[in-house]
This record gives sequence, C-alpha cells and structure tokens, in this order.
Amino acid sequence: MMKMDILEVVNIKNKTILLIDDEVNVREIVELCLKDLAGWNVLTVDSPLAGLPSVVGNSLDAIVLDISIGGIDSFKFIDKLRNHPKTQAIPIVLLSARVRWLDSQILRKYQIAGVILKPFDPVKLPAQIAKLLNWDYSIPNSNF
Repeated sequence: MMKMDILEVVNIKNKTILLIDDEVNVREIVELCLKDLAGWNVLTVDSPLAGLPSVVGNSLDAIVLDISIGGIDSFKFIDKLRNHPKTQAIPIVLLSARVRWLDSQILRKYQIAGVILKPFDPVKLPAQIAKLLNWDYSIPNSNF
C-alpha cells in the first residue's frame, strides 16, 4: 500500500504577496507554489530597490524577501517600509540561506514576522508562510 503525505491547505484566498529574490529559478518556484497551492496573487521583483514601487503602488498583504540580496540594502529597504505610514504594517517574511546569524533582537527591531531557511520544501511553503503570518490554514480530512 502506498503511503500518502497529507498536505496542509491554506484557506486564505485573494492575498497579494510581493516576492523579492534575485535568483530567477527561486522566484519562479516560489511564485508557482504560492499561486497554484495557495491561490495568492504574487508580484515578483529581483531586488529591494525594484520592489519599492510595487510596495507603494499595490495593496500588499505580505512581503517575502530574500535577505541575502545585498544584506545592507535589504535592511535599508525594510527600514524605509517601517518608516512610511502606508507600508509600515505590511508583514515581512525572510526567505534565505544566510539568515542564521539573525537573532530575535534584529527580528523585533525590523518587525520581521519570521524566517524560512533555504533550501525549503516548495509544497510546504504556503503553509509555512501562513503560519508565520497567523493566517488560517488547515489539514484536510483524510480517508486513506
């Protein structure tokens, strides 16, 4: 008999996420997972600087940011968001291979909702993001 894993299903539709990652392959995988598995709208850019117009020009529910893209620029970007009335409350999830050095003090200072380390499981990514943002998610009933 084949064992089947039960996937967590995100129950929140119509969310708009800004994804900022400089790796094309990672951007494509994350975008597809968030669109196909969670049903979210995903805007993508390759740098924090390129992300500024998207943040101001759209009604975003969250930002998923690869902090390894020019670390200093990423924190300047977050600082700008936190100091602007229109963007200060947008939750940010960091997605990166290089965030192991971040401590809870830095996360609090920049009001980071959470961190997901690369490599990540693309299938579980929407549920991980939903958990970090305190969005509802559930495990579907199984009749296996």
